[in-house]
Amino acid sequence: QVQLVESGGGLVQPGGSLRLSCGTSGFTFSGYVMSWHRQAPGKERELVARIGPCSTDTLYADSVKGRFGISRDDDRATLYLQMNSLKPGDKAMYYCGRLGIDEPWGQGTQVTVSA
Repeated sequence: QVQLVESGGGLVQPGGSLRLSCGTSGFTFSGYVMSWHRQAPGKERELVARIGPCSTDTLYADSVKGRFGISRDDDRATLYLQMNSLKPGDKAMYYCGRLGIDEPWGQGTQVTVSA
């Protein structure tokens, strides 16, 4: 059974940083392109960043380029998202997942950026 468990969200002031984690189980983590998505209230879910197997081939949404960094630890089957210089527009629920795989999302982790 595939499990995706996001954590690390919280309330941070503009310009602050957070590091999200996604613990996984039930599949061979190292074999998949992994991704972070986010969904703000009233908006569609959007891709934030993705990373290929063996940490190759990262890609970022234009809105987060230069501020966010995606990484993975294949030994721990864990995905990370380092978020720096956070803006109010980054407020959303953040989800991890296997890119292109149609499966239920995890519970997500809430990120709120506010003074």
